[in-house]
Amino acid sequence: MPMASCDFSVRPYSYADSPYDFELKNFSLVHEDIKLKIPLVHRAKAMSKKPLSLMASPWSSPLWMKTNNAWKGKGSLKGQAGDRYHKAWANYFVRFLDEYAKRNVTFWAVTAENEPSAGLLENYPFQCLGFTAEQQRDFIALDLGPALANSSYKGIRLIILDDNRIHLPSWAKVVSTARPAHRYVHGIGVHWYLDFIAPIASTVGITHQLFPDYFIISTEACAGSHFWERDVVLGSWDRGNQYSRNILANLNQHVTGWIDWNLALDLEGGPNWVKNFVDSPIIVDAGNDIFYKQPMFYHMGHFSKFIPEGSQRIGLSVVQKGFGCSLEHVAVLRPDGAAVVVVLNRSGFNVPFAISDLNGLILTEIPANSIQTYLWKRQ
Repeated sequence: MPMASCDFSVRPYSYADSPYDFELKNFSLVHEDIKLKIPLVHRAKAMSKKPLSLMASPWSSPLWMKTNNAWKGKGSLKGQAGDRYHKAWANYFVRFLDEYAKRNVTFWAVTAENEPSAGLLENYPFQCLGFTAEQQRDFIALDLGPALANSSYKGIRLIILDDNRIHLPSWAKVVSTARPAHRYVHGIGVHWYLDFIAPIASTVGITHQLFPDYFIISTEACAGSHFWERDVVLGSWDRGNQYSRNILANLNQHVTGWIDWNLALDLEGGPNWVKNFVDSPIIVDAGNDIFYKQPMFYHMGHFSKFIPEGSQRIGLSVVQKGFGCSLEHVAVLRPDGAAVVVVLNRSGFNVPFAISDLNGLILTEIPANSIQTYLWKRQ
């Protein structure tokens, strides 16, 4: 959940727009929270058969805290870690959690900043707040970490990076090897937008080896975000394949969760106040009061429906890989003791295969261009 506005808001805003309100006396939620986000969360909680784990992430601080006094473009917090600007920004997190808690919405985790590298770029096109790894380390050590630890939310998970994995493992080394910051951090968030230039084994894989006590979670992904891609492609199986392939690769490199970006968008790929339109697993045609579940939606279901929270990835060995076989897969053991194998076939032909464990053998065939999930009880 964005803390205040992001590019997919219809307007930019924060919760503390009164200049130099360091004590946040005028902090308040807005219409988008009270009338839209919070009721939607309550509706989702009522419909869900299992508890929801919510994560919050900020895109920008109030403008008066920023060096450029603007939502967009290159800008960081004024001053330095430990000063009144950084203290106010850390307390902003706590106030956000307070206001949502008053309305019976609690959070499992917060990230220190959405894409902190974005605010270091000239002319960045929407809300951002720049941090180098060193600046994030110091902000956590002196401000955000203590603010959360001394609040009612000391059990909340704090996630660093929340940016493209190209920054790993260097970002984690800077933030997590400093003892004051290290004790406040629980996990590392990664985005998928530059995966094509950042191999997963040399980024995420190495980071897990260096910091095995931190969970790694994929905190944002969407199709249609690159300038060479169409924003919305209704019924695209290829984009469903992109989702499953990325989820499988991440799970096999110790990533513990995968979060899609937008719950639903309109036919244009918005709304988005800076026209940064993208695709979504659910597309809404509000004019005709209908919505479309895209292939991405059903691809995600093979993971979200069959791999519940608390599952553990287990080893899966391929005994004989056929010529030209491009099956991708993951195996997990669920908390209820059942085993799950998810298999993706992106090739243009059917592939016969077998799954064997100590309890038995499954002989099956996966059709061309399909994804299948196999679930069985282990005795």
